[in-house]
Amino acid sequence: MSLKNLLGDWSKYRKGHEEGGFHKYEHMWGLAIDLNKCIGCNACSVACYAENNLAVVGKDKMLSNQGMHWLRIERYWDEPQLGGDDRDFQERGASFLPMMCQQCNAATCEPVCPVAATYHTPDGLNAQVYNRCIGSRYCSNNCPYRLRYFNFYSYYESSWPAPLHMQLNPDLSVRDKGVMEKCTFCVQRIRTAKDTARAENRKVIDGEFNTACAQSCPTKAITFGDMLNPDSAVSKKWKAQQVELGKAEQHKANRDLRGYRVLEGLNTDPKVLYLERVREV
Repeated sequence: MSLKNLLGDWSKYRKGHEEGGFHKYEHMWGLAIDLNKCIGCNACSVACYAENNLAVVGKDKMLSNQGMHWLRIERYWDEPQLGGDDRDFQERGASFLPMMCQQCNAATCEPVCPVAATYHTPDGLNAQVYNRCIGSRYCSNNCPYRLRYFNFYSYYESSWPAPLHMQLNPDLSVRDKGVMEKCTFCVQRIRTAKDTARAENRKVIDGEFNTACAQSCPTKAITFGDMLNPDSAVSKKWKAQQVELGKAEQHKANRDLRGYRVLEGLNTDPKVLYLERVREV
């Protein structure tokens, strides 16, 4: 970042979201996840592994918190009161929560990087520049969701023995040790869709592409799209749930609506909306 850019952008940098924020956004990619539809099958997680060349590290490294899964399914046995005497395995099953990078508009991971390897894009994404990352892990320490992953080893040497290396996605790199990585909302698919739209002199059409997790979900629990497009499916879901960006606390006219954001009170302004699971009692 040059001194000229710093001085020129400082007044814009101080703008809040309600004033338009720092960026003149081209898109604002976001998600809506209906937990009523999530069955915890992990299809989204497997698709993420295949699409983004994620290393399979094995049981021992997973137990050492060295997993590389950009998307994890959290399982909760949180409703023991709903029938049954078994306190460990509820009669009506567990609740599931898919957790990926929340692509926060006020991301706590960005300002702490000493080399600006993580930054906010005009698409509203928290990007990661692998070639610039020095592995300080400050971003991971500052992420309240714990959704950043560090390459402790050169996993590529053992994760894809021949012929499994043939399954690697050529649209993005395989990361080496010493580099932090995380969910990108499948930025390679976003880039392809934007390039195609530009070549055809049109705007990106809602639904013409999806993230790997949304595409693979068998129950269509995940909706992806551009939140700057008021006609997109994801925008309609956010609006229907009366959840707005740029707020640390939502004041809903209808308190029965299920939409919420994880750790919203921290004012990180995440762009993943969850629709709370509801069960009949």
